[in-house]
Amino acid sequence: MLDRITGFFRSIGSAIGRGFSVLAAGILWPFMAAHGWYQRRTWFVRLPVIAVIALFAVLYGYFVWQTQVWSGFNPNFVDQYRFSERKVAAGQEIPPDASAAATTTAAAPKTCQRSAIVDVTADLIDSNVNQNAWISSMLLYRMGLFGMDWDHTPFLDNKASFQRGVNQAVRRTSAELVDTLGRVRGTSGINSDLQDARGYLQYDEYSWYFGLDPFGPKTPTPSYYRTAIEKLRKFNTDLAGCNAVFDGRADNLLQFVDRIANDLGGTSDILAERSENHNFGWFDTRADDRFWFAYGQLYGYYAILTAARADFSQVVAERNLGALFGGTTKQFQAALRIQPAIISNGREDGWIMPSHLATMGFYMLRVRSNLVEMRAVLGR
Repeated sequence: MLDRITGFFRSIGSAIGRGFSVLAAGILWPFMAAHGWYQRRTWFVRLPVIAVIALFAVLYGYFVWQTQVWSGFNPNFVDQYRFSERKVAAGQEIPPDASAAATTTAAAPKTCQRSAIVDVTADLIDSNVNQNAWISSMLLYRMGLFGMDWDHTPFLDNKASFQRGVNQAVRRTSAELVDTLGRVRGTSGINSDLQDARGYLQYDEYSWYFGLDPFGPKTPTPSYYRTAIEKLRKFNTDLAGCNAVFDGRADNLLQFVDRIANDLGGTSDILAERSENHNFGWFDTRADDRFWFAYGQLYGYYAILTAARADFSQVVAERNLGALFGGTTKQFQAALRIQPAIISNGREDGWIMPSHLATMGFYMLRVRSNLVEMRAVLGR
C-alpha cells in the first residue's frame, strides 16, 4: 500500500516536471530558432538586427525606469501650501498691509485671493505629466506585454493606474470649476480659461504621437494636459488681479462635496465587485489596477478638499464645519498610509492572502461617509 502511494506522488512529480520542461521548451524555442537564423546571416543583416535589439533594450530600460520611479510622490504634499495661514477666502479682496500703506502715498494695486483648489489641481497635473512621464500613452505601454494589455498583467502598471486615479479627481474638479465655482450662477458667463482647461483634460488618456483609430498622427495626451495647466494658472493669475470670479457660496460647496462623494461611491462599488467576485489572492492580476486607481483618486481628492477648506473658509466658519473637515482629513490620511508592495485580493475571512481591495474600499467608504455628513450640514 505504501509503495502505491509513493508511486502515485512520484508520477505526479514526474508529470509536473514534464509540464515545466514543455513550457520551458515552448518559451525558449523562438529564441533558439532566431539564434540559428542569426548565425547564418551576413553582417549586412546582423548589424540592423543588433541596432533594433539595442533600441528596444534602451526603450524598455527607460520604460521600466519611468514605471518604477515615482517622482514627487508624497501623500502629505498639501502641507507645503500652508493653507491654514490664509485669512481670506478665494476670490475675496486681500486687505492691504497696514504698515506698507502708512509708508507710501501711492494707492496699492487691488489684489484678491487665489484659488487653492485651482493651484492644487494644476500641481497634480504637473506631477502627472511634467515631474513624471504619463505612462498610459507611452508607446511600450500601448504595445503591451507580447500583445497583452499591461493592465491585465501584474507588472509595470501600478503607476499608470495611480495617475489615472489622480486624473479622475482632476477631471471632476475641472468640471465643477467651470459649471459653478468659477462663475456667479445666473449672472456671469463661463470663464474661457476654465472651459478650455476642462476640454483639454477630457482628452483621451492613451494617445501617442500616432494612432490607428483614426489612422494618422495625433497630439499625445501629455501635451493637452500641459496646456490645461497653463489655462488653470492663467485663471488664478486673473483671479489674483480681481479680474475673474470664484463663487465661494455654501450651495456651491455642497454641490462640490456631493459630486466628490458620488465619485468615490462609484469607485468603492468597483472595488467591492472585484473583491467579491475575483478574490484569487495574489493571483488576481487586475487587483493592483483597481487598488492604485482608488489610491490615486483619494490622493487627488485629499489635496483638493484640503484646498477647498481654504477657499471656502468663510462658509466653513459660518457652518462650523471645521471638525468635519478635520475628521475627513484623518480618514484620507489613514487610507493613504496603505501602500502594500504586492496587492492581494483574497477572501475577507481568509488568513493567508489579505484583502487589500476590501481594506481600501472600507477606508474609501469612511471618507465618503464624512462627506455625506458634511453635505447634510450644508443642506440645512
